[in-house]
Amino acid sequence: MAFSKSKVKEHDFKRINRDVKAEKIANIILLHGKEQYLIDWAINLIADKYINEAARSFDFVRMQQENFSVDAMIEACETLSMFSKSRVVAVTDFSYLGSEKVKNISEADENALINYLQNIPEGTILIFSSQKLDKRKKIYKEIKKKGEVYEFEGLSEDDLKNFIIKKFKMSGKVCKAYILKEIIELSGYYHKETQYSLYNLENDLKKMIAHSTGDEIVASDMLAAISGNLETNVFAMVDAVSRGRKDEAFEMLFNILDTEESVYKLLAIFVSQFEIILWVKELKERNVISRDMPEILGVHEYRVKKALAFSERYTVMRLKKILINAYETDIKIKSGLLDKRTALEFFIAEI
Repeated sequence: MAFSKSKVKEHDFKRINRDVKAEKIANIILLHGKEQYLIDWAINLIADKYINEAARSFDFVRMQQENFSVDAMIEACETLSMFSKSRVVAVTDFSYLGSEKVKNISEADENALINYLQNIPEGTILIFSSQKLDKRKKIYKEIKKKGEVYEFEGLSEDDLKNFIIKKFKMSGKVCKAYILKEIIELSGYYHKETQYSLYNLENDLKKMIAHSTGDEIVASDMLAAISGNLETNVFAMVDAVSRGRKDEAFEMLFNILDTEESVYKLLAIFVSQFEIILWVKELKERNVISRDMPEILGVHEYRVKKALAFSERYTVMRLKKILINAYETDIKIKSGLLDKRTALEFFIAEI
């Protein structure tokens, strides 16, 4: 594979926080990205700053895709605020900004919406939010031209640590640095195959807090909350297999197969894990420094650290053979040559 370096930039949650505090928010805003938690946080941040709490039910209007119409949005924007600095109108989950077609919005509606963006009242803040975005669309280009766009992707390691520490502190809890690292690693937040988000993490942190009997979050609290994570189980299985403990790996496999987890998802995670192990093995043999690997691969340092440990137990040729077996296992399952359970058992046995 071809490796390339990517620049790390400041997360937009910091930028919008500064803009809100300085009251430099544009009156047309687009919030997008996979972290819905941060999108919802940003909307509430703006509403809390500009809306009088006593008039919140009147001055804060939220519309979703299914009940959206240009006329209703314009009416909401044109209504004068009651006692607030500004009236906030949030069109959330606006999937029309993505590549999919939406039944209740025609080309004429889009043109009417674009025209209206030229004349947003000074006392109104109009917010659009969407997890997916098609930057080719006229509506996106007009919003970017007339307003401000904020992107909310996953948090960096330092920001994620601060998020966890803050949640614990709010509940009167603390945790040691190594527990903090383990929470991040076991959660699977940085695994590319997972849909694990800040909302999932927040729920797991609540479970840890509820399980904790003292002022400190300990390992047992952590494991009680996130031990069922599929990506974590695959990490444990790879670790067991690489140490020659296939009996443990098979026991974990059977436990997973007894749940409703998708076999295809499980196999995809295996493939991803061994691809990363192979990549770091090849980089190491090229004398690339380990601290440079996360940036080169576009993979979080936790996954690289794990992969480096596993890579010591395999040769490059062996890793390539494992990956070929994984691809062939997928074909055997989809073609009906082997049933899912038997195919995965053979795959584990051959690692």
